Amino acid sequence: MSNQQLITVIGATGTQGGAVARALQADGTFAVRAVTRDATSARAQALADLGIEVVEAELSDEDSLRKAFDGAHGAFLVTPFWEHRSPERELTEVRTLIAAARGAQLQRVVWSTLEDTRQAIAADDQRMPVIRDGRGEEYRVPHFDVKGGEADALFAASGLPVTYLLMSFYWDQLLGDLAPQRDEDGTLALHLPVGDAPVAGIASDDIGRVVLRVLQDPSTIGATVPAVSDVLTGEQMAAAFSAVLGEQVAYRPLTPAQFRAFPVPGAEELGNMFQYYAEFPESYNGRRDLATAHALNPEHLNLTGFLTAHRARLTR
Repeated sequence: MSNQQLITVIGATGTQGGAVARALQADGTFAVRAVTRDATSARAQALADLGIEVVEAELSDEDSLRKAFDGAHGAFLVTPFWEHRSPERELTEVRTLIAAARGAQLQRVVWSTLEDTRQAIAADDQRMPVIRDGRGEEYRVPHFDVKGGEADALFAASGLPVTYLLMSFYWDQLLGDLAPQRDEDGTLALHLPVGDAPVAGIASDDIGRVVLRVLQDPSTIGATVPAVSDVLTGEQMAAAFSAVLGEQVAYRPLTPAQFRAFPVPGAEELGNMFQYYAEFPESYNGRRDLATAHALNPEHLNLTGFLTAHRARLTR
C-alpha cells in the first residue's frame, strides 16, 4: 500500500469521477482519494465501503483543494457545469483547480474536457441559437465551448503535466430521461434529436478504464485522448434496445428545435448539443478516433452489452 502512488479524484460522487474512482480502486495500481462536498452522502459512503479514502473539498476553495491534493501523485479533474450552468463559475472553478494543482506540484493531471463547437459552427450560422452568459460571451454549446475554449487554454498555459480527456455522449443518459418512451400508438420508441447522424458515445464504466490506462502511460502527457466506446446512429441504438428488451423499439427522432422547446432547465443548450452531433459529425466524431480509443481500452462495452448490464433500470 505504501508503494502505491496516490490519485485524487475530483467529483467522485458524479458519473465521471465515480467511474474513475471505482476503476482505479479495482485495479489496485494506485491508491485513491475521492473528493466530494459531502462525505456523508450515500454515494460517498459507497466509495468508502470499497476502501477508498473520501475527503471533502469545494471547487471554490483553493485551500480545501490543496489539502485534497496533498501527497498525491496525480489527479482527475472535472467540473460540475450542470449544477450551475454558468460559464463564468466554471472558469472560476478551473482557475482554482489549476492553482491548487500547481501548489501541490502534481505530476499527472487528467482534465475532462470537450471541444469548442464554435470552431465548427460559423458565427453567422443561423441553424441554432446563440447562448450568452453574464459577461455577454457568446456560445453555441456552453458546456462544450467553455472547456474547449478558455479552460483548455488555461491548462495549456499552466505548466501542469496535463492529459486532455475528450469526453463523449454518455450511454448512461439512455437509461433515464432519454430512454425509449411508450408513444400514444403503443410503440416503444427512442426520440433522440440526432436525425440520421452517427453519434460517438461511451459507457461511464469505460471512462474509468480509460483514465486508468492514461495514468499508467506517461506518453499521454500533453495529448488529447478520446473517451469513446462506439459510434452509432439512432437506428442502431434502437436496435440495441430491441435486442435487450425483447421488444421492437422504433427510432422516431425529434428535431433539435422540438427539444429546445421543452420546459426544462438547459433544454436550449442540450438542443444545440444534439444539433451539433447531427449536423457537424465531421467535427464531433472526427475528433474521437475509435481505433485510438479501443487500443487504450480494449475491454470497452458496446451499447448492447451496456444495456444488458443495466436492463433492470429499463424495466422498472
